[in-house]
Amino acid sequence: MTDPVVDELRARISALDRDVLETVNRRLELVAELKRHKQETGLAFVDPDRERRMLDELRAANPGPLSDEGVATLLQALLDLTKSELR
Repeated sequence: MTDPVVDELRARISALDRDVLETVNRRLELVAELKRHKQETGLAFVDPDRERRMLDELRAANPGPLSDEGVATLLQALLDLTKSELR
């Protein structure tokens, strides 16, 4: 026996998961382009100051319910994944 409310909520969550996946893939494409440009111009790929600014901006833009710690964890996971994928 299935619960229609559970089924509907799961379907909506799955749709959002696909949106996240699409967005992460688009982000990887842009970061790859940025990395190529930085390599061509002799700039360092990783910019710790930029990463700190990104975190500050995301925390300021976050309406919740994700906590500030959650925002930091999410960003760090995204940055780690991006760096790993682009090696």
